[in-house]
Parts: sequence; C-alpha cells; structure tokens
Amino acid sequence: MKRNTIAKTFTIAIFGAVVLSIAPAAQAGEKGCSNATLKGTFADKDLGVFTAPNAAPTPFAAVNVITFDGNGHMTAVGVGSVNGTAGAQTETGTYTVKSDCTGTYAVLISPGGFTSHAFFVIDDSGNELQIIVTDPGGVITCTARRQFPAGDWRE
Repeated sequence: MKRNTIAKTFTIAIFGAVVLSIAPAAQAGEKGCSNATLKGTFADKDLGVFTAPNAAPTPFAAVNVITFDGNGHMTAVGVGSVNGTAGAQTETGTYTVKSDCTGTYAVLISPGGFTSHAFFVIDDSGNELQIIVTDPGGVITCTARRQFPAGDWRE
C-alpha cells in the first residue's frame, strides 16, 4: 500500500513538472498579437544608408507620423532626407501582425511611386515598434513610438 501511494505521488509530481515546463514554451510563440494590436498613431524615426554597387553609401534619415487602423491598413506623412536633400513624403500601405507580435508591411511612397517593405517587432506592450527595411540596396532601421497613450482622446 505504501509503495502504491509513493508511486502515485511520484507520477503526479512528474506529470505536473512536465505540464509546467511545456506551458511557458507554448505561450512564448503565442503572445496573442494580431492586426488589432497595432492601432493608433506613432511617431517614427528612420536612419540608415542606401547602398549601390561601386558607389559610396548615401545617408538617409526621416521622421514620420504613422497611423495604423487595427485592420491591416496604414498611412504615414513626414519628411525624408537623402544625402542632405529633404522633402515631404506620404505613404499608404498594408500590414500583417503575427501572433508572436512580429509583422511585415508594404507601403507605396510618394513622391517616387515605389513600394518599400519592412519587418517589425511590437514591444513595450504595443507602444513601440522596432523596424528594419527589408528591400535590397539599403540598411535602414526605424523606431516608432505611440504618439499618445492608448485610449487618449486624440487617438
């Protein structure tokens, strides 16, 4: 009888340890993010260089106000500077957020009429994005922070 109780207790303890060790691993990939996680207006700062074969790197910087609608659509307005020449720009595009709080977007940039692509990570409880442009020919990173707290009347 005593051996049976010890065996049952040991089995329950092992089962509990296995369940507890699996639960955090399952949650790590499923953080619950979706397109709806990314909703609101963000102030964005971009820095980097454009690269071209057999040419010197060309510096780039920009600041934008980006608005995400929570349904996969985004717009942006701002000013970009390429090699010291600045100009206004607008962007319209789409984004997709995965459950692990990473995502991608594609925007049409005007003037210029070209499409740019990026990968991003949502951090700080949805208040910040870490972004890298994924198009060839440039090394550009961006940080976007929520302009106003979620629920603020200006959102």
